[in-house]
Amino acid sequence: MITRRQFTVALGTLAAAGMSGSLFRQPMAATNVTMKTSVGYGPLIEDPNGVLALPEGFSYQVLSSFGDKMDDGLQVPDRADGMGCLPLDESRVALIRNHELKPEHLTEFGPGQPAPFKSALAYDNNERNEALPGGTTTLVYNTQTGNKEREYLSLVGTVRNCSGGVTPWGSWLTCEESVDTPADDGNKYHGYVFEVPANANGLVEAKPLKALGRFNHEAACVDPETGIVYLTEDQGDSLLYRLIPNEYGNLAAGGKLQALAVKGYPKFDSRNWSKREMPVGEWLDVTWVDIASPDSAEDDLRKHGYQAGAALFARGEGIHWAEDRLYFCCTNGGHKKLGQVMAYKPSAYEGSPGESDAPGALQLFVESADSQLLNFGDNLTVSPNGHLIICEDQYTAMVDNHLRGVTPAGEVYPFAQLALQTELAGACFSPDGKTLFVNLYSPTKTLAISGPWNHLNA
Repeated sequence: MITRRQFTVALGTLAAAGMSGSLFRQPMAATNVTMKTSVGYGPLIEDPNGVLALPEGFSYQVLSSFGDKMDDGLQVPDRADGMGCLPLDESRVALIRNHELKPEHLTEFGPGQPAPFKSALAYDNNERNEALPGGTTTLVYNTQTGNKEREYLSLVGTVRNCSGGVTPWGSWLTCEESVDTPADDGNKYHGYVFEVPANANGLVEAKPLKALGRFNHEAACVDPETGIVYLTEDQGDSLLYRLIPNEYGNLAAGGKLQALAVKGYPKFDSRNWSKREMPVGEWLDVTWVDIASPDSAEDDLRKHGYQAGAALFARGEGIHWAEDRLYFCCTNGGHKKLGQVMAYKPSAYEGSPGESDAPGALQLFVESADSQLLNFGDNLTVSPNGHLIICEDQYTAMVDNHLRGVTPAGEVYPFAQLALQTELAGACFSPDGKTLFVNLYSPTKTLAISGPWNHLNA
């Protein structure tokens, strides 16, 4: 288990390495969201290989590409999305990477390409007993040598594994952004979260964690102190959920699923689409409403939660736990529908009967009013200096996706620009804070970015 005490030790390691700030320093309330070229790491330099423009001193290494042969004899699947980095020992990490594949992608983009893949460990199969292609692959990477040591399929038989989150007990929660039913291309219901241990040496049996709800999942994060899991939902009228587990570190043991509501404002609309109900920077007290039937056969959890008073969010996407709070993106939130970043700070009584007297608080940290500022933020993480790093996921006539940095004052700057017509996803840092890993969605590439993280302009 990674505790806050261990986080503190990690921060001391960063300080000894000469890095400014910490991995988990908290951004403050952003009162004026602006684009600044005077902050960040300086101007982006065009990549001669036509992949990713980065500031001076930064470079990337391609660790894995679509179609590469893996150590289990299969090929790297396409459509790499969310990803988590988990330590295995002092020098090695496991990068567990989602693949957002549908049943129709089986032979063209799946792990068995072009031959269908079959396994008794798959969650679901089609009528020909071929495993549905969604799932995860795991890369074992040595942070000291900079080499990839192993790569293999670690979960299969799911649909559209979009994002997820790491756990303090050493696993990756991979989330289905799908509510397919047996009437579709498989034989089972979908819309679940699955768990992949970091130390798994190959394919694990895919078991749905049904207490986490059946809905159009996007991402998850875990409070390391309480084990409470927070979950986003990719819908225009989505909710923010949490699971209060019956047993720390054992999500299969179930728990209580709830949705966030703003205290005193039932059915609060945070999206700011038609009118600005939620101001930037203001903290709002929250409460939580129970979700009665988490494993509903219908795609209706958000509807029941809203009727019970839960707040609406605009396509909840990436979510990341920091030291005492979490951040999550709302992809098309805001008056211009260009994206928002929310912050949630739980109370000391989170999940206990006393939390009603000392509630947690929700804040609109960033709202974009300019596509050149932030355009459809998706996955996000926290950099070694405490800035947010946000992956853009916008598709227009000319796709122009970036990794955006956000300072503690809410100033937004470009950290990287993708030259390819796809999205960036799965940004996550190595435990020592020296390497940023990120996926290119399609054709899949997984990159390791290194550079002078301590050379920050502001």
